[in-house]
Amino acid sequence: MTASILWTAKDAVAATGGRTGAAWNASGVSIDTRTLRPGDLFIAIKGPNFDGHAFASKALASGAAAVVVEHLPEGAPEDGPMLIVEDTLTALQDLGVAARQRTRASVIAVTGSVGKTGTKDMLKHVLSSQGNVSASEGNLNNHWGLPLSLARMPREADYGIFEMGMNHPGEIRPLSRMARPRVAVITTVEPVHSAYFNSVEEIADAKAEIFAGMDSGGVAVLNRDNDYFDRLAAAAADQGVGTLLAFGTHESADVRLTGLVQGEEGSRVQANVAGTMLDYTIGVSGRHLAMNSLAVLAAVHAVGGDVRKAAAALATLMAPAGRGRRHQVRLKNGFFNVIDESYNASPVSMNAAIETLGKANPGTAGRRIAALGDMLELGEKEKSLHAALSGPLQRNGIDLVFTAGSRMAALWQALPSSMKGAHAGNSEELAPKVTQSIGAGDIITVKGSAGSNMGVVVRALLDMEGRHTAPSQTVNGG
Repeated sequence: MTASILWTAKDAVAATGGRTGAAWNASGVSIDTRTLRPGDLFIAIKGPNFDGHAFASKALASGAAAVVVEHLPEGAPEDGPMLIVEDTLTALQDLGVAARQRTRASVIAVTGSVGKTGTKDMLKHVLSSQGNVSASEGNLNNHWGLPLSLARMPREADYGIFEMGMNHPGEIRPLSRMARPRVAVITTVEPVHSAYFNSVEEIADAKAEIFAGMDSGGVAVLNRDNDYFDRLAAAAADQGVGTLLAFGTHESADVRLTGLVQGEEGSRVQANVAGTMLDYTIGVSGRHLAMNSLAVLAAVHAVGGDVRKAAAALATLMAPAGRGRRHQVRLKNGFFNVIDESYNASPVSMNAAIETLGKANPGTAGRRIAALGDMLELGEKEKSLHAALSGPLQRNGIDLVFTAGSRMAALWQALPSSMKGAHAGNSEELAPKVTQSIGAGDIITVKGSAGSNMGVVVRALLDMEGRHTAPSQTVNGG
């Protein structure tokens, strides 16, 4: 089947003010030759480590429909499939703005200290059966990721779902003005990226920048249980956002959780969604996911979608890699389970992962094990925030804890000796200590900030398929 046309040369010239010497049609947009697909428009972005211009010729050889560049690649003909612009990042942003202007899609923007990527993915999942959905891939949520996601949105899209992230003030405002969301979701405000802020109030204000691109017809979806709800609601009103939908357990929430039963492979949720009583299943376990599902249903309601159909679709939700995906590793003498939470971490998401692990049921003689890497960008309180995880680990009945990194050393010191598995300087050093200790019947959660690279531990565990292990081994160290 022939891919539909996303950008013509004429449209791209009109959007960017660039010049081209050839007619071409592109079916996608890419800034990375490693993931480029034939027919993509390749944009040569200048990054901190690489200049995309060095890969422009490779992009054309790999089947790119055209390349967006600031100058001709060496040896390239002037009449080739190229769009020459003054600045390629500005051109990408111009394409994103043009894509937003030409679409009739209802745009939903999502931000929050934690849960934004999962909520965005959940929205994409439930709305895909209700229309043509265009959504950010992965966590493309910054000054180049958001315009790239917008530039990939087809003219005929019914829904556009875009994540907006930040770790400094002032970063979300231009993204919101570019996307002009009809609905803005803020999952929660917590002390994440606190190394760059003087207070959590400042973090809330930075998240509230998501309202900058909205008008009186917009809808703000906010967490009623969060301490900064009133501050966010006031910011939305100051921006002129016309409607507020609150979600949570609070009695005044418009979308309110009324019941929750968490199981091994999912959760059963009861909720009142703006007067509609729903009883639905989420295919992934975790109280935090149940709460995010309320935000999702509020957003679906706000864009006029079918809330009942959306709730039913949550039963087939699967956790993305690194965000709660479960793996069963078969050994010669049984199996153990891995909960892969290695994508990122903060104090809030750590607590949620620990709670989920605490509700999991190990096999016979099995243990609940946590392998935890450093949480980053926490500022002056990082040592105490790491040490404080000892309480939730003990309360949730975690049997054994492995830690990696200089910051996690504070947790290692705070743990009772009976819970100590091993500590190491980094994930590479920790991995063999974990695999030596794991046994049949165990269930292990692996989590840490992206920079702690705890995916190394996950891969080491998955590579144990087919091996023999002695039950209930423990390796102490530190």
